[in-house]
Amino acid sequence: MKKTDILRMIVVLLGLCMSILALVIAYFFHADIKTSEPKKIVEECKIHTYKFEGRNVFTISPNSMKEHENVNYILYFHGGSYVAEATDNHWIFLEKMVKDTGYTVIMPDYPLTPKYNYKDVYHMVEPLYEKIIEKIGNNKLIMMGDSAGGGLALGLYEKIAEENKKLPMKTMLISPWLDVKLENQNIQKIEKKDTILNKELLKLAGRAYAGEDGLNSYLVNPIEGNLGILRNIKIFIGTDDILNPDCIDLKEKADMVEGEVEIKEYENAKHIWLIDNNSEQSITQKAYNDMIEELKNI
Repeated sequence: MKKTDILRMIVVLLGLCMSILALVIAYFFHADIKTSEPKKIVEECKIHTYKFEGRNVFTISPNSMKEHENVNYILYFHGGSYVAEATDNHWIFLEKMVKDTGYTVIMPDYPLTPKYNYKDVYHMVEPLYEKIIEKIGNNKLIMMGDSAGGGLALGLYEKIAEENKKLPMKTMLISPWLDVKLENQNIQKIEKKDTILNKELLKLAGRAYAGEDGLNSYLVNPIEGNLGILRNIKIFIGTDDILNPDCIDLKEKADMVEGEVEIKEYENAKHIWLIDNNSEQSITQKAYNDMIEELKNI
């Protein structure tokens, strides 16, 4: 085994240990975990923070952007199994995306489990979405999310569509968590390849997020929503991600009811490899370039 492979394995194991520790602390102490601004901000970006429903909302804009300039916006929901705050990798990824597109990113610090559940999350994010649409219109808004944030983004999309509210012009999901029950039989085929996610830990976090009555709700499991209402949904997913089977399943089910879901699948890519700075550069760069091209051609 190469030294680089050993180092990568150590990094993955340390990351898994930290995830377990975060879950243990959160469960025993019901800590209110919150995202903070990054310690270092890239020169090309500026970050503004404001309060909404008692939580922080971060806006990341290009330094060159003028006030009231006519630009596109990205409403971004970070991942973290609904239990962890945005990481340094998230900030680096978002700042790079702002730099490369010239768009403004809006990232809410939504409530996290186990202190809160999905009802608390939607109590914040749905009115926030409505406020953003009221201010900038839906034809300038792209909704995005990774992992748990991808599941949240799609659940929110389905909810506002059911309520006949204005939809974002596009929704882009990175390794989305579409079913917290993780019952897809094809997951077993990928588990050994996925060195990032742990199925049992995910199910533990998912049950906490669902609360007492949400385990069968489409707001928690958007794969169970009305897929016929989906329009202009793009998913970026790797083949070595245990969330891959549910993404494939979502598309197949959506196709049967004329929902619009497109999947960009990347060989040997693991969970949220697009955001993970430790991922293999060649795999990451190809997917990142595809994503930026997709954003700029809207």
